[in-house]
Amino acid sequence: MADVRKIYPRSGDKKTVYLKNVISNPNIIVGDYTMYHDTIHDPKEFETNNVLYQYPINGDKLKIGKFCSIACGTKFLFNSANHALDSLSTYPFPLFFEEWNLEKEKVTDAWDNRGDIVIGNDVWIGYEAVILSGVTIGDGAIIGTRAVVTKDVPPYTIVGGVPAKPIRKRFDEKVIEELLKIKWWDWTEEKIARNIENIKNGCIERLK
Repeated sequence: MADVRKIYPRSGDKKTVYLKNVISNPNIIVGDYTMYHDTIHDPKEFETNNVLYQYPINGDKLKIGKFCSIACGTKFLFNSANHALDSLSTYPFPLFFEEWNLEKEKVTDAWDNRGDIVIGNDVWIGYEAVILSGVTIGDGAIIGTRAVVTKDVPPYTIVGGVPAKPIRKRFDEKVIEELLKIKWWDWTEEKIARNIENIKNGCIERLK
């Protein structure tokens, strides 16, 4: 049976980790069996290298579901990377409160706050994709290589490009509806193990 507590799920492979087991930041929540692969950096340094501008003062969260596959170089850009677009200047004056004699408590006025980043279950994020703050990616979605995701992605939808746009649905609406109802990722390990062949082979009828 799979061991969800492992850091390295593959013998001899130090480039792939179960992401949940290398996270210490309480504002990054990751589901069981979600994996991250990095051919350039140590994948255990995901928090430092891949989650950017997530300053504690803002309190924004990265939520990633179960059984996701995250490719090398994926970046999650949080709200503090933004600048206030309603301002007459994009210069972040509140960030330099000491220089300009401003209130320290209002430092978050320097950027637009668009909310958390939420990734569903069984999502595949391709090489060097970028996910922006406030984006929700639905269960079963696929994010193409080097896509820049600026808007929500519906479940089981493939997106790509800059900015990312829908390419196609992975399945017809009836199958998607059934998958979202079944939620196989919430099954017990034993039940998933019994049904792996059906999941791999697309046998939706046998999962009902």
